[in-house]
Amino acid sequence: GCFECCIKCLGGIPYASLIATILLYAGVALFCGCGHEALSGTVNILQTYFEMTRVAGDVIDVFTMIDIFKYVIYGVAAAFFVYGILLMVEGFFTTGAIKDLYGDFKITTCGRCVSAWFIMLTYIFMLAWLGVTAFTSLPVYMYFNLWTICRNATIVDGANLCLDLRQYGIVTIGEEKKVCTTSESFIKMCDSNELNMTFHLFIVALAGAGAAVIAMVHYLMVLSANWAYVKDACRMQKYEDIKSKEEQELHDIHSTRSKERLNAYT
Repeated sequence: GCFECCIKCLGGIPYASLIATILLYAGVALFCGCGHEALSGTVNILQTYFEMTRVAGDVIDVFTMIDIFKYVIYGVAAAFFVYGILLMVEGFFTTGAIKDLYGDFKITTCGRCVSAWFIMLTYIFMLAWLGVTAFTSLPVYMYFNLWTICRNATIVDGANLCLDLRQYGIVTIGEEKKVCTTSESFIKMCDSNELNMTFHLFIVALAGAGAAVIAMVHYLMVLSANWAYVKDACRMQKYEDIKSKEEQELHDIHSTRSKERLNAYT
């Protein structure tokens, strides 16, 4: 009784979709959480050690772009939380369709269209996450250069190394925002935990974006397999319906002939 019910419930769980959903949520959580904190740390570093200030008015500066990225992170977190739930529901729907093929459950053309639509959306989101991963690698590269300069400054005595923000397009050519190893602000920045923490947060955010890409690829494989199973199940269902109809027609013909023979005999 209870054991058989538990086995039946466990058999209806789409484990492939469940694993992909867990991987997607983990990747999105790492990307959004660590990315948000890394952007906040970047603002503090720019204001404290590079002496940059927000520009008043409608001018789009680096701080405005960081605020926009934060709002994008909020939207990504909410959107993919909902999308993961929808994909899990689709997984349960497809699993139920296969399990109950010969029962009361009927697979409709709408169900196949929904699966195909999810395949297309997941493919688009996979390409989007590839772009996000490539974009997230840029701040990792920038902070790696900064971390390398700090490390070389402590190893090589008397080295005069500078970091100019104009090289990365953070400020315009007319502005000169750079720090050198001989300045006091550069030494304080290298000794602070904020730089090391922000660098590692960006690395974790990059890993989270990569995990989301893997989850999208996993979803593509699962959705494609489910769509193929549903399509095959539809063909089997049509075959069974035609077979049942032919058997019923043969039974009706046999019954009619039997009645005619009986009437002729009578």
